[in-house]
Amino acid sequence: MFNPGLSIRQILKNSDIVDTFKCGNMGGMRRSKTTNILVLITDYTKGIYHDKWIGGILHYTGMGKNGDQDINWAQNATLANYGCNGVDIHLFEVMDAGEYIYCGRIELITKPYVDTQPGEDGQDRKVWMFPIRSVPDNDVKKPPMFVLKDMIIRHVEKMLIAKLFEYES
Repeated sequence: MFNPGLSIRQILKNSDIVDTFKCGNMGGMRRSKTTNILVLITDYTKGIYHDKWIGGILHYTGMGKNGDQDINWAQNATLANYGCNGVDIHLFEVMDAGEYIYCGRIELITKPYVDTQPGEDGQDRKVWMFPIRSVPDNDVKKPPMFVLKDMIIRHVEKMLIAKLFEYES
């Protein structure tokens, strides 16, 4: 089991994730054969994937931006085969662009299922949803709703201020 030496809720930059986990620097699913891990990133600052928390379980959208997703393709297959392939999975959340909040090791808790979401091109497509949660031996808990609300408000305020300066220029 790979131990990245991070604390739960520690904030990293993208380059820190690449250096620590020895993975690629792009995408929401990043596989590293060097460390035998899969890094998942749920990014609330981008609107293409519709990951959602339901009762303490994150329903994470699979890989693929347009057209129907394939569960046997790339990291969708890696995540779908969790428990059989020996790969550890680590989760990050992004509330503010460029700030990756470490959530710890996670596990796939039930079989993936198909949902419908719009692709990057706006066309509805079939996506794979992966129900995941923290592993029992780490203390990863979803922040209380008021903490999440404060983070969202802070993000919206930053966007509004940026737009205001853009407008005045």
